[in-house]
Amino acid sequence: MTVQKFRSIEEMNAAPVLVRDGEAADAFERFVRHCARYWRLAPRRYPRGVFRFRSLEDAQAARSEHRSSR
Repeated sequence: MTVQKFRSIEEMNAAPVLVRDGEAADAFERFVRHCARYWRLAPRRYPRGVFRFRSLEDAQAARSEHRSSR
């Protein structure tokens, strides 16, 4: 990819984005693969949903139980 020089922000905004053929699609596919790999390596470990507790102590007990089950 070539380097472009600009004298102002307006000139930079008016310039077209230079992308090689297929480069944008390859970059997006690589990003999706990295996201999938991340979620396989670090899956969500928190319980899904919204929880209501009657007291602060109940909420803290649920939090400590969740942390101990990791």
